[in-house]
Amino acid sequence: MSEDRSWEGNWKVRLYERVRERGFESLTSFAEARPMASLLALADELGEEDINAVQVFSGLVAEAERSHRLTRLTRGQFVRELAERLPNGWPAVLDGSNRFDVALVLARWRTYTPETHKKRVDAAGDALFAHPPPAGWRPLGPDDELLLTLLPDEEA
Repeated sequence: MSEDRSWEGNWKVRLYERVRERGFESLTSFAEARPMASLLALADELGEEDINAVQVFSGLVAEAERSHRLTRLTRGQFVRELAERLPNGWPAVLDGSNRFDVALVLARWRTYTPETHKKRVDAAGDALFAHPPPAGWRPLGPDDELLLTLLPDEEA
């Protein structure tokens, strides 16, 4: 097992150097070019040995706060969680095993939600259980029509 070096040195500088090396001006633009990649996959792409998923998420939140786009980031994180746990999309029927998978997607989504948006994410999750989307629903990004109805931008 390799040693975790992700917290050594100035990890924020290292994170943004890696983003720029890949031709992106921001961590957000890097992540949005990979809307269905998990935070771990994004971290691995930026530096498997010395960048971790928590750092990537921290940077994304900081950028979203500065640009007043936390709601969009929150929707984007749902897309990542759903793609990772339910790659074939929303199940046709919520039964034993897939009900757990859906609950896990929603729990992980809430975990990676800024405190300011947790109540809205809870309400969106409740709505998804009460009125499930069509079987196979698989949003490809944060601007998915159904996601926008569940978690509209504050400005809207």
